[in-house]
Amino acid sequence: MKPLSVVIITFNEEKNIARCLESVKGLADEIVVVDSLSQDHTQGICRQYGARVIEQPFLGYIEQKNFALGQATYDHVLSLDADEALDETLYQAVSDARQAGFPYDGYIMSRCANYCGKWIRHGKWYPDRKLRLLNRRKGKWGGTNPHDKIEMDAGASIFRLQGDILHYTYYTIDEHIQQMNRFTTIQSEAMLKKGKRSTIFHVIFNPVSAFITGYIFKRGFLDGIDGFLIAKSVAYQTLLKYVKLLQLQRKHNITN
Repeated sequence: MKPLSVVIITFNEEKNIARCLESVKGLADEIVVVDSLSQDHTQGICRQYGARVIEQPFLGYIEQKNFALGQATYDHVLSLDADEALDETLYQAVSDARQAGFPYDGYIMSRCANYCGKWIRHGKWYPDRKLRLLNRRKGKWGGTNPHDKIEMDAGASIFRLQGDILHYTYYTIDEHIQQMNRFTTIQSEAMLKKGKRSTIFHVIFNPVSAFITGYIFKRGFLDGIDGFLIAKSVAYQTLLKYVKLLQLQRKHNITN
């Protein structure tokens, strides 16, 4: 059996963090929390659960999570967000992998979102597979902020675990709208830096495609009115992202 570190990044997460920590209690050999100078009771709650708390001003999602990965004592690391928790099936699956000595380099798991009190099991939000358990010598965080993802080295072995990460996304519609606005600003700036460009085609057709894919092809309609709202929000977020990118291009006099 090999040791396991759980790493979590936080900022003002007092309403979520206890649930996250409770879900990994007894599973990890250590819990490392990298906190972006929270102004609530986040750090105190983490210490009550025996977590090692490290203060680090926010570096960006990818950068902060790679920093947290580097603070772990052990090579095998389970990375969670403060608004996430393991369900019982996934807890057991991670425990079994640990008992077996982690024979694979990385482990993928599904993530199930709780949206304003309802679990969403269709559309673009489910199964939302994430690689969150890895040998940190074989991978690191990458992607485009704020949509970070673990990227494994070439040739790394991957296995899918049963069970879900339970993701408590938004408690209210207002929270969702505020987050969409903040995330799309970060996304558009990151896309510009990577050389990606927006056109009127992206602004018109990509949101429509996002809605049709999530609501019809991925059966978001099976989640009722919540499925419709999520499909519309995904379309709107897509629209915002490309409109903001187009504005940045004009601001910097960038032509396609």
